[in-house]
Amino acid sequence: MTMPDNKPVDPRDPAASTAKTGNGQAARSDFIRDIVDEHLRTGRYQQVITRFPPEPNGYLHIGHAKAFGIDFGIAQQYGGRCHLRMDDTNPVVEEQEFIDNIKTDIRWLGYDWGQHEYHASDYFETLYEWAQALLRAGKAYVCDLSADEIRDYRGTLTHSGKDSPYRNRRVEENLDLFDRMRKGEFPDGTRTLRAKIDMAHPNVTMRDPVMYRILHEEHPRTGRKWCIYPMYDWAHGQNDWMEGVTHSICTLEYEIHRPLYDWFIETLLSIGVKPKGVDYKPQQIEFARLNITYTMMSKRKLRALVEEKVVRAWDDPRMPTICGMRRRGYTPGGIQEFLRRIGVAKFDGVNDVALLEACLREDLNKHAPRAMGVLRPLKLIIDNYPDGQVEELEAINNPEDPAAGTRKVPFGKVLYIEQDDFKEVPPPKYFRMYPGQEVRLRYAYFVKCVGVDKDAAGHVTAVHCTYDPATRGGDSPDGRKVKSTIHWVSTDHAVDAEIRMYDRIFTKEDPEDVPEGADWRSNLNPASLEVIPAARLEPFLASAKPGDRFQFERNGYFCADLDSKPGALVFNRTVTLKDAWARIEQKQQPGGTPKPGKGQKGEKKADKAR
Repeated sequence: MTMPDNKPVDPRDPAASTAKTGNGQAARSDFIRDIVDEHLRTGRYQQVITRFPPEPNGYLHIGHAKAFGIDFGIAQQYGGRCHLRMDDTNPVVEEQEFIDNIKTDIRWLGYDWGQHEYHASDYFETLYEWAQALLRAGKAYVCDLSADEIRDYRGTLTHSGKDSPYRNRRVEENLDLFDRMRKGEFPDGTRTLRAKIDMAHPNVTMRDPVMYRILHEEHPRTGRKWCIYPMYDWAHGQNDWMEGVTHSICTLEYEIHRPLYDWFIETLLSIGVKPKGVDYKPQQIEFARLNITYTMMSKRKLRALVEEKVVRAWDDPRMPTICGMRRRGYTPGGIQEFLRRIGVAKFDGVNDVALLEACLREDLNKHAPRAMGVLRPLKLIIDNYPDGQVEELEAINNPEDPAAGTRKVPFGKVLYIEQDDFKEVPPPKYFRMYPGQEVRLRYAYFVKCVGVDKDAAGHVTAVHCTYDPATRGGDSPDGRKVKSTIHWVSTDHAVDAEIRMYDRIFTKEDPEDVPEGADWRSNLNPASLEVIPAARLEPFLASAKPGDRFQFERNGYFCADLDSKPGALVFNRTVTLKDAWARIEQKQQPGGTPKPGKGQKGEKKADKAR
């Protein structure tokens, strides 16, 4: 393998100190950056090297995006580098599929590790040799206790543990047993290698932690070469050290592990073991993990959703996985802005999912082309429009982006409108179409409802109206006003599409909030997916490719799904048009308060301009 290049970078160089995040925005200061600033100022480190160490046992979710956004973002800001290192120490659950998707997700969000891709398995031989050094120094031992016995011997937060009966084995015996463990002479779970620290230590993590366990499993990269695998606490810190990592940034649950992280490095140094070419020790720093309302962040429980077929796959658009969000139509810019606004904290909290949706909505509002799509079609017949006539009306592609230009939309005698845009008996304050009511058709004319067709059961099958030819473009020359504008699609030119309407997969803000005897599955939302099989869309959408995003006017933002193909279009609703920002408390707005309803205001201005 190629070892890291440890050539120093001068932090005073402007190129090294440009404070930019992955989406090119200025980075906000936080306690981690304050620590990094101090380390560079005092000369503890001459450059910044971080790492992102995912375990390839599943797909990355948005919580991981916060983590690697910090890792890569800080490295970029200080002109350093960030390593991608797969923590492939548990072959039971690791697959090449997960490795490939981890890399895809990181790149999609705008980050790259260049030549610095590593695996924990790259270091297995060195870790084994270092473990032998600890055995020779009397700092480790082979233990025959079972996993349950080790747990019992460890004690509790209020009671000290007790020594393993194998703790004082002779050095020679330990070395022989460890060698035989590697050779595969013992069954799984019969022996472990443990560090010899202190079974009465107030930090339970320091009570002779396990360093190696026996696993006769095939590894995705090393095959059957190994049947003993290092534990995370042993592998991770030493891998950081070998790679010359300066700042090992992780979430708060690892704070209790930091003394062990430091103990391994200090103990190895004390017996004369250190990586070649690295003259400093890494610093572990912990931050609060990302929690979002209505969202599950446990990879184990997300795996259960997949395996129990609650969702279709890891990339199901209801999943908080990065690939699921990408398939749903989320943008890198929207996710990056959300992560920028929530910032980096030292204490755990919960962020409202409405903030994530608001950030996504703002980004899509700027960049998504507009289109008209009728999700639940109702036929609208313009009785006084000439038979066979077709007009090409001009529509604005994006009022937020003049450079996006315009498009032509075909208009004819028979159209589709939304079923909800007509009521035979209107409720109070209903301003859309009903008998005798005049409304505006988007980009087109004023029309007035004059009657309906019904089937034998009395259901409305078509609405009849008349149009005013003088109102082409949506304005009346005599100055009369209408209170509603509705969208439409020409029946002769519409393309069919399946629409998948996604909602939150859990019904409670905290999916773990369950009554006694129940589990998180009781909070699953049975209405998290609604499939609309026969929507009608503007004809230009027939050429949409998977991943293309649009705003269907008045209906929300939509993305062409991976299942979509010419002649069989499928669109996912990414997010609604309604801005839920008003529900978010000011304390959850570290990035500033956006103006509510900005996107909708822009659309109203565009209406007036037309």
